[in-house]
Amino acid sequence: MQEITVQELKEKLDNKEDFQLIDVREDFEYETSNIGGQLIPLGGIVIEADKISKDKPVVIMCRSGKRSAAAIAQLEALGYTNLSNLQGGILAWASEIDPDMQVY
Repeated sequence: MQEITVQELKEKLDNKEDFQLIDVREDFEYETSNIGGQLIPLGGIVIEADKISKDKPVVIMCRSGKRSAAAIAQLEALGYTNLSNLQGGILAWASEIDPDMQVY
């Protein structure tokens, strides 16, 4: 499984690169803190797979990296090959990029 660090993700965002950011946490988690990704909770990832691009890089994120890894496993079973897991998830983002971000 490909992985990306929070620093690499910040560079992609800062450089306005063409990629998709998918957040697989639950609604209440996303409302607490997010970095602008498209919310598709893990439980619906297969049902809503048509919303996920196959034509450009996709970064999947969650709170710590575990649920996003599970999402990637499910999507790769559907034929996706363009996915990266955000190492450490939103907790790593808050720790390394945005220490003022509210985490839970």
